[in-house]
Amino acid sequence: MRRLATILFLAIISTGALAQALAPYTIENGEIARSLTGQPGNPAQGRKIVAERQKGLCLLCHAGPFPEERFQGDLAPTLMGVGARMSEGALRLRMVDGANVNPDTIMPAYYRIDGLTRVAPAVRGKPLLDAQEIEDVVAWLLTLKDDGAPGRLK
Repeated sequence: MRRLATILFLAIISTGALAQALAPYTIENGEIARSLTGQPGNPAQGRKIVAERQKGLCLLCHAGPFPEERFQGDLAPTLMGVGARMSEGALRLRMVDGANVNPDTIMPAYYRIDGLTRVAPAVRGKPLLDAQEIEDVVAWLLTLKDDGAPGRLK
């Protein structure tokens, strides 16, 4: 009986049927003003997530301040200067689910698990990033005040 329960549990996990609980949040005025964790994020960890091609996948579409990374994307706006262009809450909403801002976005919903289509079985029922990882990325994006263009946002 115990073996059957273990097999059933592993089958549920492998199909993604066991959904991960998400921290509650409120969208007001196009922002999620409050941290998902109640704590500030770690900018150094956020940079790692954005640069890591297997985790955040951000560089598939965005370019940013990563001189060590080749083949950065140009399908989406550059990350350079995003901390000067957008508020913390607006960045958080775009990370959680950019479709709230632009229903036609190609950006993945990093902290949403319901109502999605074409989701790989391995990640069904789980957010792409957890609440702390969202906060870490937001913290790092907020450090990007300079757009890299000469004479601007210095």
